[in-house]
Amino acid sequence: MLTKKDIITLNLEFHQGNIRNQNSLDFALDQASKTRDWLKATAYLTRSIIVDHVFEDGNKRTAAAVIAAMVHMHDFDFNQEGIDKIVIDLAKKSPQDIRKIARLLKHALQ
Repeated sequence: MLTKKDIITLNLEFHQGNIRNQNSLDFALDQASKTRDWLKATAYLTRSIIVDHVFEDGNKRTAAAVIAAMVHMHDFDFNQEGIDKIVIDLAKKSPQDIRKIARLLKHALQ
């Protein structure tokens, strides 16, 4: 599981790592830690970063990096195009339903 420090470090690759919405990130990390379903955990983190704009800048790129990291941690095959597409779709639609986001992630990663 990724930690808050890991996610901030990922954002530092794209911007300054300045958190704009601490409560959302903390909530997402808490919920992600309570589930055994790594796609659902990834959905919580992705939703927080993209929809709630956790960072001042670089949220979409950070979300893509988080998804890639989680996928890699679970030895799941993926292509970067699928991740990029889902991040853009989530940014456009701003879905709230974690189960829906997890399904979209699963579909995008196949």
